[in-house]
Amino acid sequence: MSGEYASMGTQSSGVSDRTYAPPQAGLGWVTFAVVMLVIAGLLNVIYGIAAISNSSFYVGDAEHVISSLNTWGWVVIIFGVGQVVAAISIWAETELGRWLGVLLAAAGAIVHLIFMPASPFLALALFALDVLIVYGLVVHGGRREAFS
Repeated sequence: MSGEYASMGTQSSGVSDRTYAPPQAGLGWVTFAVVMLVIAGLLNVIYGIAAISNSSFYVGDAEHVISSLNTWGWVVIIFGVGQVVAAISIWAETELGRWLGVLLAAAGAIVHLIFMPASPFLALALFALDVLIVYGLVVHGGRREAFS
């Protein structure tokens, strides 16, 4: 009986054997960075709108290092739109998009640290997300043909 099971593994099942190419090295990190750039960009646009509209989403009496909550709302909206554009450009595999993504994620990390008085936990979470995006794009975001 054990010989019967052993021979079943060697028989052809009639389905053609397919070989799959291994995934490109670092492709998961680049995909992560693109998806997170889109999510971070959209969240930045939403949070910027909340800051501009003087809603009660943010702490009202927080002191900011530079300027006011309204000004930082506009800065965050601009960063958010730029992050979405960079993500689309990275997905199109352009080198300019990769470096734009790195620049915007690094600058976004700095902006979120400055934005910390208005919403500390959100700012820290988005800061960490920006650091992971920079890592994914710098370490694994090189040209795809270099990995094949």
